[in-house]
Amino acid sequence: MNSLILRTTTQLMITILLLFSVFLLLRGHDLPGGGFIGGLVAAAAVALYLIAFGADAATLLLRVRPRALLGAGLLAGVLAGLMGMVTAEPFLTGQWLIFDLPGNAEVKLSSVLLFDVGVYLVVVGAVLTMLFALEQG
Repeated sequence: MNSLILRTTTQLMITILLLFSVFLLLRGHDLPGGGFIGGLVAAAAVALYLIAFGADAATLLLRVRPRALLGAGLLAGVLAGLMGMVTAEPFLTGQWLIFDLPGNAEVKLSSVLLFDVGVYLVVVGAVLTMLFALEQG
């Protein structure tokens, strides 16, 4: 499609959509949201870019094949599941590391977040694999 309005608004919207998808991802293990809906929003951002600029430009934007994202997401999900087994607990049992920072702040890293990131990558990879396949005809 060769629309100046679409191309111009896409350049702004893709940034907003990708930031919103990361917000949904990071908010998801405590509140509604998470890897699935965040991945759908990120895939929608790339789909908008694909419509506005074409498949070649969208491929250059990604810098990685969608199937590689799918594989990395599956690996992250399995690793998150195995973390519980390291401590002799069942598969997919949540594990947390809490770091205290100066100023009464703390950072919580968890296997749940790793699992959400895996779901995010799987959803983005699967949706974009289908979109690129449809684009090629």
